[in-house]
Amino acid sequence: MRKEMKEKFVELFGAEGEIRTYFAPGRVNLIGEHTDYNGGHVFPCALTIGTYGLARKRKDQCLRFYSMNFAHLGVIESSLADLIPSPEADWTNYPKGVIWAFDKYGYSIPSGMDFLVYGDIPNGSGLSSSASLEVLTGLILKDLYGIDELTLKDLAIIGQYSENQFNGMNCGIMDQFASAMGKKDSAIFLDTSTLEFEYAPVKLPDARIIITNSKVKHSLVESAYNDRRQECETALKELQEVVRVQTLGDLSEEEFERYKDVIHSSVCQKRAKHAVYENQRTIKAYQALKAGELEEFGRLMNASHRSLKDDYEVSCPEIDLLTELAWKIPGVLGSRITGGGFGGCTVSIVKNDAVEAFIDQVGRAYREQTGHEAEFYVVDIGDGAQLLD
Repeated sequence: MRKEMKEKFVELFGAEGEIRTYFAPGRVNLIGEHTDYNGGHVFPCALTIGTYGLARKRKDQCLRFYSMNFAHLGVIESSLADLIPSPEADWTNYPKGVIWAFDKYGYSIPSGMDFLVYGDIPNGSGLSSSASLEVLTGLILKDLYGIDELTLKDLAIIGQYSENQFNGMNCGIMDQFASAMGKKDSAIFLDTSTLEFEYAPVKLPDARIIITNSKVKHSLVESAYNDRRQECETALKELQEVVRVQTLGDLSEEEFERYKDVIHSSVCQKRAKHAVYENQRTIKAYQALKAGELEEFGRLMNASHRSLKDDYEVSCPEIDLLTELAWKIPGVLGSRITGGGFGGCTVSIVKNDAVEAFIDQVGRAYREQTGHEAEFYVVDIGDGAQLLD
């Protein structure tokens, strides 16, 4: 695909100058959903699928963007003087947002660029194509314009800032952090309140990670994602009147049960319960993985899904069906919704000798009951963002 990308870049933008190639992965979160903006822990890993970019500096202020995934949109032109979000800018709002955020962080980009992208993350699947594109753009800006002092961790922070402030999506840090900081065959145990992290080797000697795409697409900006964040903030403020905590992630399950009645709204109480219990599940899951206790890890994944369905209410009938079908198959250790919710994908850990039955049985029953054709990805865990050549 990189050969085709180079040919398309030259066809659209010409062959002169130095054209460089970059990659930033998508991610799947094994457990720890909707904890990242609540000061809790998350446990994502980078995938070997993601977003590839070719870029070259220009001498003027012009920005020219082209996506091989959205070829019908053609070349979308903008300029460094026009860094404002707009519907007409479509997918280019994400790279434009990162350029805008660089300026806000004191790194003004002096000249424009030509930028071609291709992503092999299924669009709308919840595997963080937007964060991947943001981290990719950050890496390109750092490299093309020689901003050596910025680390990959910095690029994750700037990417999150751009999505929050430019694109209006009030996401946490997890997606950008996993894309920037991923490590082959390891998950990232990240404390989102401090950004302290450890790499945890994912040793699955006789099992695979399978992502199942429900083919139900979602747009988090237009969904209830920001509402959930507001509900958690409301619960936290009420809890802070009786207990000294900075985030919901500071509470144990026992502390939450002791103080939960100060949260006036039953809905906000349910949201806070998920944030607290999911954080503790993630800590336990990390410990279980380190100890090689995959069955316990799977049990915690299943409990995570039930909480996301019942307390956080970010699932949907199609996703619930996929998890329920998975749970019935011998050899499936655990299965849960992954990503922001309201569609997208499940992540499952499946014993090697059950992989074929899993794909066949879940796929057939899902098609019969919903009319949708699920897609299955047996994935590998890859490295984070990188310059390819």
